[in-house]
Amino acid sequence: MENNQKKRSLTDTMTRFISLVAKRLPDDVYGKLEQLRLKEDSPLARTVYDAMFRNQEMAQELDRPSCQDTGVIQFFVRAGSEFPLLGSLRDVFDEAVREATRVSPLRHNAVETFEEKNTGDNTGVRVPWIDWDIIPGQKSAEIDVYMAGGGCTLPGAAKVLMPAAGYEGVVQFVFDVITSYGVNACPPLLVGVGVSTAVETAAVLSKKAILRPIGTRHPHPKAAEMEILLEKGLNEVGIGPQGLTGASSVMGVHIESSARHPSTIAVAVSVGCWSHRRGTIRIDGDMTYEILSHKGAAL
Repeated sequence: MENNQKKRSLTDTMTRFISLVAKRLPDDVYGKLEQLRLKEDSPLARTVYDAMFRNQEMAQELDRPSCQDTGVIQFFVRAGSEFPLLGSLRDVFDEAVREATRVSPLRHNAVETFEEKNTGDNTGVRVPWIDWDIIPGQKSAEIDVYMAGGGCTLPGAAKVLMPAAGYEGVVQFVFDVITSYGVNACPPLLVGVGVSTAVETAAVLSKKAILRPIGTRHPHPKAAEMEILLEKGLNEVGIGPQGLTGASSVMGVHIESSARHPSTIAVAVSVGCWSHRRGTIRIDGDMTYEILSHKGAAL
């Protein structure tokens, strides 16, 4: 297959995959919502969960996005240095977003900053956003698609703490953010926490944390313990589904971290709503693919 044919093939695949992500929750999110529904004693909370599941059924029946806010689309790419279309991925993603906006359809959410003008096709300056990890010698690419809606983006925050604040300061910051703004993000939430050396590195790590499958744990045992304790503590706050009180405030808490400067502890929080629309697809060098996040899905 020539490069132009590969480019067209990948664009078509990504267009259909973006549409899938808009209309169907990934398996781990759907399964976690089912678990949380079973934990509820409150009739109101159960009714809210039932409405969520009915929403998913109707999205499939009507072939329409499951939430009217289909977000600003972000791509997180782990591509091999020998992936044949590495240099064309920006063009592929831009065109796939335009096509998915038209055929899905997706709401027009890209507004040019300072101009205050909606572009009408979900593309613009640096949008869709792309985060890159290049893996030497590999020929395939693994791509996360994430729809950053307004509600789930609103609680996002980052801060650099004095080292004396310690990891207790990290916990306090997470609780302050979620208890102040979490209700705006359509709970139960998936909470991503980044711990690093500066606000920008912590922020990126916090977003990558909510791309992990729910329930996976940080490889460091102390960080994994903090994930568990934060999840337990936030659930005890009792925010509940859609902020109407209940047994669970969060679907999970994930932490991503890096080494840091000894004089700083940077912490950031990113949040995914109950309709956490993200998906992962692996593309091989011949443009064949495997959907990792939605088992049994066909494009």
